[in-house]
Amino acid sequence: MKSKAKGRRLSREIALQVLYQMDMTGASPEEALPLYYELVEIEEDPEIKAPEALRPFAERIARGVHLHRSEIDEMIMSASENWRLERMSVVDRNILRLSLYEMLHCSDIPPKVSINEAIDLGKSFGSVDSGAFINGILDHFLPRIAEETAQLQSSSA
Repeated sequence: MKSKAKGRRLSREIALQVLYQMDMTGASPEEALPLYYELVEIEEDPEIKAPEALRPFAERIARGVHLHRSEIDEMIMSASENWRLERMSVVDRNILRLSLYEMLHCSDIPPKVSINEAIDLGKSFGSVDSGAFINGILDHFLPRIAEETAQLQSSSA
């Protein structure tokens, strides 16, 4: 179980870096993913490599965020009264996108896990305040997503 969780965490790190690249350059996932893999293969540091086993989940996130970006961005803006999307750090913005995509479209991942992973990503890649900022935005959506999940489960039973 722990190895799957660690693999998913590393996949999220890959996805975050690809999303950052996409946000900064306007590239699509089809452009950004191969470029990312090419760049990390050049690196001599084994910590930076992107093993084949981690790629499918990272690609699922990058493509999913790209596909649902307008919906996700609207949600982020609705929960961040004092922060326009453009004013947020690129890292925080893409961590929020990644996590909201998971919460909305990855039913195999509990929303609280997505939030915890996002907070950890914020602490690792963002600023001193990123973890708290990300937690505040994502906690806003937890009751709504939990209710929608319960409704889906009861209607399919």
